[in-house]
Amino acid sequence: MDSTLLEEIPSLDLADFRSGDPERKQRFVQQLGDAYQSIGFVALRNHGLTEEQTTQLYADVKSFFSLPDEVKQSYENPALAGQRGYIGKGKEHAKGRNTGDLKEFYHVGQEVDDANDPIKNEYPDNIWPKEVPSFHQTTLTTYKTLEAAGKDVLRAIALYLNLPESYFDDKVRNGNSILRPIHYFPIEKPDAVPADAVRAAEHGDINLITLLMGASADGLQVLRRDGKWIAITALPDQIVVNVGDMLQRLTNGVLRSTIHRVVNPPREKMNSSRFSVPFFMHPRSEMSLAALESCVTPENPKQEADITAGEFLNERLIELGLKKK
Repeated sequence: MDSTLLEEIPSLDLADFRSGDPERKQRFVQQLGDAYQSIGFVALRNHGLTEEQTTQLYADVKSFFSLPDEVKQSYENPALAGQRGYIGKGKEHAKGRNTGDLKEFYHVGQEVDDANDPIKNEYPDNIWPKEVPSFHQTTLTTYKTLEAAGKDVLRAIALYLNLPESYFDDKVRNGNSILRPIHYFPIEKPDAVPADAVRAAEHGDINLITLLMGASADGLQVLRRDGKWIAITALPDQIVVNVGDMLQRLTNGVLRSTIHRVVNPPREKMNSSRFSVPFFMHPRSEMSLAALESCVTPENPKQEADITAGEFLNERLIELGLKKK
C-alpha cells in the first residue's frame, strides 16, 4: 500500500527511543520520520504520563469548565492575546475563516525557573483558577511531562534529518510552549449556531510538534494526501503527536504539517461535551525557521522566506483572531 494512503496513523513506543538499545532507537527514528514524511501523525505510548495523573488532570479540567461563564470569564485577559488563562467560546477561528470554533479553552504556559534566562521577561505569568485549587499542579505536571516527551521526539526527528541529536535542545529550552485544555461544549440548539460552525475547522498547527491527549473521542480527523479524511484513533494509554507548521517550514516541506479538524458529532450527540488537552511545543522566539540547507535541493527548492519563530507566531495569532494587528 502507498504509505501516503494509510487508513490509520502508525503506533510507536517512546520506550524504544529511550531504551539505550541502539537498534530499537534507530528503528523508532526511522518509523517516526517515515510517518512524518507521509501522514504527519503518530500515536505514541510510554510518553510518561501515568493513568492516575491523566485521571486527575481531566477531573480538574472538567471542574473548571463546569463553572458558570461569568466565573470562567474572570480568568480571561484580552491584553494577553490568548497566551494565558481562559479563552471564551467562539473566540478562535481557523486561518482563512471568520466563524468561531465551537470550543472554549485554557492556556498554561512556560514557567521559567532560571532567573538568568532573559526569555523569562517575554512570558506573561500563568493565571490560576482559585475555584479548582489542584488545577495549578496537575496542569504543570502534565506540561513538564509532555515537554520531556516532546524533547525526545525532536531528538529523534533531528537524527532522522541527519542533524546532531541535540540540535533542538537549546532551541526549545524554556520554549514558548502552551498546554491547552479544550472543552468542546454541548450544543443544546444546533439550529441556533452558524451553519458552518464546527468544533475545530480544518487547520495546521502553528508550532514545531503537538502532543495531544484525548484524541480517541469521536471527531478528530486528518486529511490524507489523496484528499480523503480519516479518523484519528488512539488507545487510552497513547497520545497523538503531529508535525506543526514551524517544523514543516524548517524542513522545507520534507516533514508534513498535515491538515486536521474536529468535526461535529451526530445531531443526537450535539448536547454532549468533548475534552482534549494538546501540548503545543514551541521553540524560543529567536529560533530561525529558515529552511535547513539539507532540505533544499534542485528537486525541492526553497519554498518560504526566512522568519523567526516569534515573528511567525505573531502572524498566526492575528490570523486566528486572537490578536489585533
